[in-house]
Amino acid sequence: MRYLPLADRDRDEMLRAIGASSVDELFVDVPEAARLAGKIAGLADHASELSVERQLTALARKNMVAGEVPFFLGAGAYKHHIPASVDHIIQRGEFLTAYTPYQPEIAQGTLQTLFEFQTQVARLFGCDVANASMYDGSTACWEAIVMARRITRRGKALLSGGLHPHYVSVAETMAKFNGDVLDVALPELSAETDAERLLAAIDGETSCVVVQYPDILGRITDLAPIAEKAHANGALLIAVVTEPVALGAIRSPGEMGADIVVGEGQSIGVGLNFGGPYVGLFACQERFVRQMPGRLCGETVDAEGKRGFVLTLSTREQHIRREKATSNICTNSGLCALAFTIHMTLLGEKGLRRLAQINHARAVAAAERLAQVPGVELVNESFFNEFTLKLSKEARPVVRALAEKGVLGGVSLGRLYPDAPALANGLVVAVTEIVTEEDVEALAVALQEALA
Repeated sequence: MRYLPLADRDRDEMLRAIGASSVDELFVDVPEAARLAGKIAGLADHASELSVERQLTALARKNMVAGEVPFFLGAGAYKHHIPASVDHIIQRGEFLTAYTPYQPEIAQGTLQTLFEFQTQVARLFGCDVANASMYDGSTACWEAIVMARRITRRGKALLSGGLHPHYVSVAETMAKFNGDVLDVALPELSAETDAERLLAAIDGETSCVVVQYPDILGRITDLAPIAEKAHANGALLIAVVTEPVALGAIRSPGEMGADIVVGEGQSIGVGLNFGGPYVGLFACQERFVRQMPGRLCGETVDAEGKRGFVLTLSTREQHIRREKATSNICTNSGLCALAFTIHMTLLGEKGLRRLAQINHARAVAAAERLAQVPGVELVNESFFNEFTLKLSKEARPVVRALAEKGVLGGVSLGRLYPDAPALANGLVVAVTEIVTEEDVEALAVALQEALA
């Protein structure tokens, strides 16, 4: 976006139009202590466009670019290869500039892409229906908890210790406003998940059990026993998937009895983007469809019998009475959902399974190599493309040392759980199809030097 400066005459005219005598008068509602007094040290009052561009470019060069170094970061956001055609298609004007269709049936192209997206998500998650996307995985997780409350009329949710801490944080923030009780635990640096804790805690007051699959440490939980116990007590099972590529290799949560499956779709078609925008995935079994938040596109025929698409369900407050709304989510992540759909279409079922096989094989090879490094212990007994290492030293300074050697070597559990000393030595490593044998060797060598 180009910067368009204002002349003093333009500024004065705008102030007269809104009835303000000065720019400062626009900020009278901001507490005086929060207002900037005087100039910012080291920042020029003005500079040419060329000068600013050069300065910002120099600052950007200080970043370590993910695509230029061995990359093993994960923990909820993954770097996969995205075909160039994905970017090409989503930049077409019909898609890139489109806004929420308030007269949706006119926008048949938009509705069709959302319908295809819903179909892909429902099949991927093993559910009957999916909505037209959410903002991201963490907000989708909270919406699922609220949905379970509406269905069961209970207010206690059991959250697995393996649930991403950012998802837990969002849920805890939102629970303050509706009074939900969240039973939360920390993960342990162990091959065992906390399935036994969850099974023991399910009772007649439980609204739902929330389990990440695979979890924050990369462990894979058998959801079937948890689903059985939850259903026996009138509760729901919510599965959270942060790495949808995994479902090309492992059973879908819906197959194991999950009632609601949510997650983050960033892995398929959407870049890392410095943390966003991403695309939340939300699916459930058909009997719960009227309690599902967001928007649902359906297929029909017109008066001439031709195939058409309609907005079948939209249970948000902009379309129905506020007290009847299931969510205040006002839109869906349309462009990111389209990127997801294009990438998934290019892969197809066979391609997704092949991609998952490559991810898993490379992760296994990497885990075996890294476990040979002195001071490194592999925590997981099973995993998909992400696993946890227990280091002989605190992981955070090790991660910094790796970065200084030009290796983005993983996510420190100490960074994700700063108040949990027992997790300080944990390092979460993600290995996708972009990782080469040379990358793994570079990590192994740098890790050995950092731990020496």
